Amino acid sequence: MKLVELNVTDFVNEMGSSSPAPGGGSASALAGSQAAGLLRMVALLTIGKKKYADVQDFAAEVEEKAHRLMDEFTDIIDRDTESFNAVSAVFAMPKETDEDKAARKAAMQEALKGCTVTPLEMMKLSLEGLEIVETAAGKLNASAMSDLGCSVLQFEACLKGAWLNVLINAGGIEDEAFTASLRAEAGEILEKAQKLASELYVKIEALI
Repeated sequence: MKLVELNVTDFVNEMGSSSPAPGGGSASALAGSQAAGLLRMVALLTIGKKKYADVQDFAAEVEEKAHRLMDEFTDIIDRDTESFNAVSAVFAMPKETDEDKAARKAAMQEALKGCTVTPLEMMKLSLEGLEIVETAAGKLNASAMSDLGCSVLQFEACLKGAWLNVLINAGGIEDEAFTASLRAEAGEILEKAQKLASELYVKIEALI
């Protein structure tokens, strides 16, 4: 079952079931795809409008970038759940002998590292999305500024949700060099993106 092929009601019901996946990671990816979708919509509402004739090329560029982000986030919705399922699969591995236990431990460590890939990717994409919004605020269709503001909020939700997923998965990884590098990179993205999101929200609110 691919999550992205479910209708909204089925997706929400699956999210609200007793199954641990899809969980916060896939929900964060969905927020990112919605953010990118809103950004794309605002660009499309600018393209072809005489009032915005001087920014047509710019709007088309924003639309293209937002469409790519939308597709990337949507792809992560399932990939994040697949990463979690890889962790769950480790619990089914045999643990009778010392060799079994060693193999199980190694597999768990690799699976946990794999679970950090998608949230870190989401954080990077969220920052990229916010940077695109920064260039677009005040230039694209003014009638859709509230939608652009909602895009900022969805990017921020994705960012913070992904950060929490980085933290919880990193907590079980024994490779200290890996986790130190991961936390440093993710923390830097978080700080930069949070600051930008706050500034953009204030700016867009003032434009409405």
